[in-house]
Amino acid sequence: MTGPLKGIRIIDLTAMISGPLATMMLADQGAEVIKIENPAGGDFTRSAANRQGDVSASFLNNNRNKKSVALNLKEPEGRDALLKLVATADVFVQNFRPGVIERMGLGEDELRKVAPNLIMVSISGFGDTGPYSQRPVYDPLIQGLSGLATVQAGADGRRPQLVRTILPDKLTGVTAAQAITAALFARERTGESQHVRLSMLDAIIAFLWSSDMGSQTFVRGDVPQQEAASFQDLIYETTTGYIAIAVQNDREWQAIIRALNRPEWAEDPRFLTAELRQQNIDDRLELIQSVIRRDSAEHWLARLEEEQVPCAPVLTRTQMLDHPQVQANDLLVDYHHPQAGHIRQTRAPARFSSAADQYLQGAPTLGQHTSALLAECGYSREEIQGMIDSGTAGKPID
Repeated sequence: MTGPLKGIRIIDLTAMISGPLATMMLADQGAEVIKIENPAGGDFTRSAANRQGDVSASFLNNNRNKKSVALNLKEPEGRDALLKLVATADVFVQNFRPGVIERMGLGEDELRKVAPNLIMVSISGFGDTGPYSQRPVYDPLIQGLSGLATVQAGADGRRPQLVRTILPDKLTGVTAAQAITAALFARERTGESQHVRLSMLDAIIAFLWSSDMGSQTFVRGDVPQQEAASFQDLIYETTTGYIAIAVQNDREWQAIIRALNRPEWAEDPRFLTAELRQQNIDDRLELIQSVIRRDSAEHWLARLEEEQVPCAPVLTRTQMLDHPQVQANDLLVDYHHPQAGHIRQTRAPARFSSAADQYLQGAPTLGQHTSALLAECGYSREEIQGMIDSGTAGKPID
């Protein structure tokens, strides 16, 4: 692998989505990521649904460009092997519940004995302390506790709704990846190694604050609790499908008036200013929809584009694959995986000029690199085979 993180070695004890996504992003940028898995099945997502060639899409899409070492960390010999790998690493990432990694004998003090300059990263669900810290956590629980489900509903008085993707998991992964690179940069500048801690709950609440917590920003003052401006989405039905239109400023409002050929809207007292258009948003959106539904998506997209009104088609996931803009971005990559066969993924979205060509290596089989990496740590062939025979290390799965 080439990329800005070439030469960085990461020991990855994470499972599911948030941690594996973070480390895959770093692997895509050139880091060597060694995924440590239990020989008895490995990461749970290996057994998830939506499978081909006995490998799940979830595992493929969060673990490419990694190496897999299968070790039973309940055995002293397995922990010793892990510590030898840690001694060669720059970063150690885990997402067990708070306190578990210490009870495993792999807490920060133990790791720094073999790797004093190690950057340690701990990802939790609810946080390191507090009444929820030891509770099991899944994405919907974070959506509920953080306020995200209420934001998605549109107003406090409406039934909360989940975002139909695991946003807390994935956003935590993105946040963790950024924090790891920041810690690496700081170590490069100062020589100081850090323990980075973050939770899914913190990541989502911080994410919401930039746009959805206006009423909670001012500690003092009579600021009403946020309510939905409208319960209508900016999605419009046409005779041939759906389109999205977003009009913000006066120029765009005049442009949509021209595109829809409704000059009388320009004099309507409800819509004379941006503030009035926001106050009367339901009336405005209903008027636009009443016109848009009379013709095709193709007709309206052409008219709106002609008048420079911000718009786009609303596509299904499969339709998106063939859209000209997606194709122009060269985002989608097809390649062969030894287990799953022909698969499609996105390249890493950020492209670096010094590493323009991104090579994608499919997610590893369980324990695929165990023997090679233990040999690098000084284990003999006989010692490795003995660990495999005892169940301390996993036999590579072809």
